[in-house]
Amino acid sequence: MQATDIRAFIPSKNYEESQSFYQALGFTMAPANDTLCIFSKGGCTFFLQKFYNEELANNLMFQLIVTSIEEAFATVSNIEIPSIRYEPIKIEPWGKVIYLWGPSGELWHITELNS
Repeated sequence: MQATDIRAFIPSKNYEESQSFYQALGFTMAPANDTLCIFSKGGCTFFLQKFYNEELANNLMFQLIVTSIEEAFATVSNIEIPSIRYEPIKIEPWGKVIYLWGPSGELWHITELNS
């Protein structure tokens, strides 16, 4: 078996708000059906579901690797969705990271790795 991709299914507490959130992050949305859509940016792809489980959402984490943490922070800090929150850029031994909680409680580690 040769794998070519792996895609997560992300739950949404408010489907439309989550769609807006991911579009504000720069992802392109393509509907799959009435309860599922596909988001992509570069080589990154995932599904957003019209389904919510609080325990799952609050324990779901992703790492998004970026080339410029400053550019990512500018994007994140301009999102006008009240249900999200984020922390300033943190410097870690392995790189820089922004912790961003999406509208359903999912946690994104937006990371610029050290060269």
